[in-house]
Amino acid sequence: MIKKWIIIHFLNKISRQKLIFNFYYYFQLPTLGNMAEVIRMPKMSDTMVEGVIATWLKKVGDTVKSGDTLAEVETDKATMELEAYQSGTLLHISIQEKQAVPINGIIAIIGKPNEDISTLLQQIQQESSSQISTNKITAPEPSPSTADSSFIEPTVQSIQHTPVPSNSGRVLASPLAKKMAKAQGYDLTTIQGTGEGGRIIKKDIEDLANLQPATSGSLSTTAFPILQEAYELIPVSQMRKTIAKRLTESKSVAPHFYLTISVNMDKIVASRANLNQYSTVKITFNDIIIKAVATAIRQHPQINTAWLGDNIRYNKHIHIGVAMSVDEGLLVPIIRFADHKSLSQIATEVKLLTQKADNKQLQPADWEGATFTISNLGMLGVESFTSIINPPAACILAVGEIKEVPIVKEGAIVSGHMMKATLTCDHRVVDGAVGAAFLKTLKELLQDPLRLLV
Repeated sequence: MIKKWIIIHFLNKISRQKLIFNFYYYFQLPTLGNMAEVIRMPKMSDTMVEGVIATWLKKVGDTVKSGDTLAEVETDKATMELEAYQSGTLLHISIQEKQAVPINGIIAIIGKPNEDISTLLQQIQQESSSQISTNKITAPEPSPSTADSSFIEPTVQSIQHTPVPSNSGRVLASPLAKKMAKAQGYDLTTIQGTGEGGRIIKKDIEDLANLQPATSGSLSTTAFPILQEAYELIPVSQMRKTIAKRLTESKSVAPHFYLTISVNMDKIVASRANLNQYSTVKITFNDIIIKAVATAIRQHPQINTAWLGDNIRYNKHIHIGVAMSVDEGLLVPIIRFADHKSLSQIATEVKLLTQKADNKQLQPADWEGATFTISNLGMLGVESFTSIINPPAACILAVGEIKEVPIVKEGAIVSGHMMKATLTCDHRVVDGAVGAAFLKTLKELLQDPLRLLV
């Protein structure tokens, strides 16, 4: 009897739960389907940790269509557009301009006009306390005791030097002021005190010292400006944070070693002038170096590798990263399959990527996947330097200036165009002999550029 009662009770409980579920499904689900949707920060690059809202392009109350750009987001690589994935009305903005938010952090709410989102806002407030970083990009206000962050114009103060003796004929001055005046050769009777009752204090002597040089027994009328120390605090951008993190890790983890060669660039200098007579786009020395590096890598595939811990990745494709300097730091857009492209194609792509980098229009597809990197500072007059490996690639080539110098050729001193290039290698993957063999091939290609056309 008891067992039968338990079974009946269990079946009734299941029926009630089923009834509740059906009610919830048929009556509540449509409402939930129309609820406001939370917009979160997406991951816009492979190394992105957080993003900064650079500019809101929509404001609360605006109608938004799927595909509309809500805001511009500053990532660690570039400023990118944040698109809406649903249509509706922008009901709430959680992150103001110049504020940072981690990946998956709440940015805004889109829903139906005049929709009640009070419950959702309470949930956002609880989540924001632990997730959202409110570090502003704007510089902090200096405290009253801190020097102005901008340059301070020199000012000249006028100090009267009327003697102010006391009733007893004695000059009122603090012991420290007397000592300072004696050390600098000032006559106390000619100094106007600013202390209580006309007392000469330390500040009066310091002000006088800033205004004019001390002379023995007399005061010069030549005035000098009062200069103040100044500095400026600039918050670290997302790009600079990533550069600092990645290169610190690279230098700390990867055992770097360096190999340097000197290349006679006479034939390259002559060939480039001839090439530009026929090319529809101006070919630079860097374009030729990119082509030569890609060709040399094809003969030395071990250069085109990456250390992955338990595995070494041998890349069969050759994607050359070209380091470019921008206002916020350094970007490395990629010439993909560089070994299969002509000099004109490489030159065209480099110019396009340079324009996109300057205009902050680079997308993840433009910078992800480099298998080898070139950093060229020759155009800035740098003769030679070493670079830090751009992980996960195993090598990076630092290219210096092409400089006309005296060289010995067939026993005679002649003028020649020489260039130094330094290869940085990850010793976990690339050994010295492998790096040296690659540089030997690269040197031969640059000194006989016709081989690049074969």
